Amino acid sequence: MLIINADDWGGWKSATDAALTCYKAGRINSVSAMVFMEDSERASHIAKELGMDVGLHLNLSQRYNGRQPSPGRAKSHQRVVRFMSASKYSVLLYHPGLRREFQDVYQSQLEEFARLYGGAPSHVDGHQHKHLCLNVLIGKVIPRGQKVRRSFSFRPEEKGCLNRTYRRFVDRCLGRRYVTTDYFFTLAQCWSEPGLVRLSRLAKAANVELMVHPARAEEYTFLMGNSWLEFLHTVGVSKDGAFARLT
Repeated sequence: MLIINADDWGGWKSATDAALTCYKAGRINSVSAMVFMEDSERASHIAKELGMDVGLHLNLSQRYNGRQPSPGRAKSHQRVVRFMSASKYSVLLYHPGLRREFQDVYQSQLEEFARLYGGAPSHVDGHQHKHLCLNVLIGKVIPRGQKVRRSFSFRPEEKGCLNRTYRRFVDRCLGRRYVTTDYFFTLAQCWSEPGLVRLSRLAKAANVELMVHPARAEEYTFLMGNSWLEFLHTVGVSKDGAFARLT
């Protein structure tokens, strides 16, 4: 099974519109929505009208610029954003003083998602993959049993030993508490001919998530092109309930 998920739904208008065009053309089959952002309200109305498969794009690194949560929860988000933005290594650090703030941020975004979409998200991932930070993993911020995005899948020659060892640690932590796919790739890893062949082979034998960003011009052009359409015909991708079939 292949899940083609567009990130940043509702984050800003052009991101929503690009993903919407791809969805209507059958080029993606799910999206991950940002809440408390400038296009969150409009995006939710579109998704509900079309019956889209929508997850929560947990935002721990970008300030809200839409509807705001309560002052206390807004302050929690600001503290988390400052910590996560201070260094590219923040995901590798556990900050015990922010344990409550991370919980507050997740809960407030989950509640806002429920308000906007009328229910729970089909899955959870993170803006800039910050949902894999140690404060989320060690703090067990996301409830057990949720469908959660895993770390990137790489072959041995693509990344060093230390990098792959850390990713295996993260995936083991996720696997003990959550439902995850067998593989996870970004579009840039797969849009060459060998990449598409590998993606097709894996998707026919395992559960694979492919992350895309239609707001990026080069990704939008590829997703709307003939080679991607031909690839989808060979794999047999359905738009309906992509994450619902992940067990």
